[in-house]
Amino acid sequence: MHQSVFFHAIVIDYQIFNNYTELPNNWDALVYHDLFLQTPYLKALEKASPANINIYYIGFFSHSDLIGVAIVQRVQLYLNDIFRNDNDSCFKERFKSLVSKVLKGNILVIGNLTHTGQHGVYFYTEKHNYTDFLDVLFKATTQLKRNIKNQHNKKIRAYLLKDYFTNDVFNNHTKELDAFGCHQLTVQPNMILHIKPQWKSFDDYIFDLTKKYRDRYKSARKKAKQIEKRELNLLEVEKESKTLYKLYKSVSDHAKINTFILPENHFLEYKKQLGDNFKIFGYYLENTLVGFYTLILNHNDLETYFLGYDTTHQYKHKLYLNMLFDMLEFGIENRFKNVVYARTAMAIKSSVGAKPYKMHMYLKHTNWFMNALLKNVFRLMNPKQNWEERHPFK
Repeated sequence: MHQSVFFHAIVIDYQIFNNYTELPNNWDALVYHDLFLQTPYLKALEKASPANINIYYIGFFSHSDLIGVAIVQRVQLYLNDIFRNDNDSCFKERFKSLVSKVLKGNILVIGNLTHTGQHGVYFYTEKHNYTDFLDVLFKATTQLKRNIKNQHNKKIRAYLLKDYFTNDVFNNHTKELDAFGCHQLTVQPNMILHIKPQWKSFDDYIFDLTKKYRDRYKSARKKAKQIEKRELNLLEVEKESKTLYKLYKSVSDHAKINTFILPENHFLEYKKQLGDNFKIFGYYLENTLVGFYTLILNHNDLETYFLGYDTTHQYKHKLYLNMLFDMLEFGIENRFKNVVYARTAMAIKSSVGAKPYKMHMYLKHTNWFMNALLKNVFRLMNPKQNWEERHPFK
């Protein structure tokens, strides 16, 4: 285990931690509002992290008081891991080669690559302004880059600051981001469904649908009549662990771009560490697990997580669409304010009522020449909205 080192900045001090066991006792008290920054979640992520991700933590201090935190991941990116769907005609060899020249190797992600959303930094700004925090954050990540080179002989090729909504205060600090050398990227939106206060039950939601989408809902439920749905407890998750992973991989391997692969123990470890804040629901056909989805309970937000299904049963039983409905039903019945459906499959998510919320990332390459090329490279990668947003409500 590497020793944590203490450094000094002008206004705010910072400390780099290499393991969740090193974090200060008051860490969770500061980040009580976000489960993804708390130690039970961080412990689960460390114990079941993708093989190409290493996790570090930065604590920000004022007179020894913890006033901010950051989660940083060292991600080893390789072309075969990123583009795993060779049949996708969208990704030609020349384009793959161009992207790999920028992204291949070790990058530092300020945030959490395994989950959509800004779950990477939190600054308590009552006594210190955001500019001061950013200044120290960039100093700390630069020091971490040096530590990694000295301790592991790995060169960091880029920094990525991920998933900021357009109204996030982070986006107001373009001067500091420009000074650090960051380029803003527009990425696929986060699909979020705000649960209306008048929806006291799932029937209220169905009542608010137009006839077209209510008929679609009824048709999906009818096709899933043979499916038995149930929540899995810890023992059941352990028993079904290999099948869960196989189903996850069957969906994951069809993605156009993947920056990591979850390890086989991922879902079991999350259930162990997060308990009732991590839900796994299985779909059974004749006592065989053919699909599942997972949820993370994060205060007012119901965060959808990874899912999987047997593709031979997907179309016939509308497994994916039924999962979207079941996630929402859980959210309404348990009085959540939002269902965070995350990225991908935007059209079908909008068909159940989710809305797209634009997000930005910031990227800096450590090579000045490659950094100058970034704007042009990522102009090619910026997502086009080639899907039609649905409007299912009356």
